[in-house]
Amino acid sequence: MDDPSQRLLRQLLRRIPAGNLKTTLEKWGRLTAAQWRTIDFTQTKSSIVQMLALCAENEFTMKHITELEMMYVIDNPNKGMWYAFQLIDPEADSQSLELTQFKEQFKSHLCELVRHVSVKIKKHTDEAVWIRIAWGDSYSRPNHLKPTYIVHHLQTPYVFVTGLSPKQRPLVSQALVLSSRYHAIKAANLSGRNLTAIRDLLMKQYQQVFPTRFPSPLSERNQSVSNPQIEREHAGHKENRLQMASETFGDGMLPQLQSSVYKLETKFRDRANQTMTEREEPFKCVVKFASTNLLESLKLCVSSGIASTPVTPLLSSIPLKGRNYFVITDNGPAPSSQMPLSQN
Repeated sequence: MDDPSQRLLRQLLRRIPAGNLKTTLEKWGRLTAAQWRTIDFTQTKSSIVQMLALCAENEFTMKHITELEMMYVIDNPNKGMWYAFQLIDPEADSQSLELTQFKEQFKSHLCELVRHVSVKIKKHTDEAVWIRIAWGDSYSRPNHLKPTYIVHHLQTPYVFVTGLSPKQRPLVSQALVLSSRYHAIKAANLSGRNLTAIRDLLMKQYQQVFPTRFPSPLSERNQSVSNPQIEREHAGHKENRLQMASETFGDGMLPQLQSSVYKLETKFRDRANQTMTEREEPFKCVVKFASTNLLESLKLCVSSGIASTPVTPLLSSIPLKGRNYFVITDNGPAPSSQMPLSQN
């Protein structure tokens, strides 16, 4: 096993939590039964040293180590920041694209653009195609310590990326557009550390509630009343808040989005401050809402009466448009190209 493979394996073994190391290696299935019995999983440092020795003994290559890393990342995707993109303007046969065709074309197109690049593609059980890219250039071999990961559902226009630098984005964009049979790709203005959450939000894969003029069944699920007289007095207002909260943000288990960012580029308006108001340059600031589950928090604010109804478009646009990054100007939303790129 060469030095780059050893460095990647060492880095990977340190990333895997001690409690998950045994099950991860079992799933990998590259060690013999006799070798398996020699590893002491009670001591993290000892197990890493033993694994390095066994992999060297088996003469594992970079292919085997990246296989282990890819398997771990697929099972534990929420370790980095994911950014969503959307393919646009599909060709007539884009929906009939098969995995084999996509793999061959993506690798071919990317290798034409980059002299030294390593591409590994794997289809997951949920039909998602996972792509691992290790980047090199004209003078250096691929750096497997800082790979880019891409997740793409072939029959949808959505792509999720982590570890992509601004320099690499045009290369990935061109390879994805050509191999997926679309004409362009744009930022979806949606990002987060929970890959499942941003995927479900963008693809509307969560329980939505649609507006209705008929009595809502929500009241039947909210009967924890301590004072019947107070409940009867406020029943109409409460039911309206509950209905609007569910119609805006959804029902049941909501995608666990962690944040939403609003970048303001508007004129400063305050009669008491003529100095700022008369400035020609726009007033710039950034407002960020953060929570362990932002949609659930906003929904609770509306249903409890903390936030006013109807819900402001600044908040309702998160689930409606599947975005969590907005640029607010005096002339309306700015182009989606202003979406920040992932650095790692």
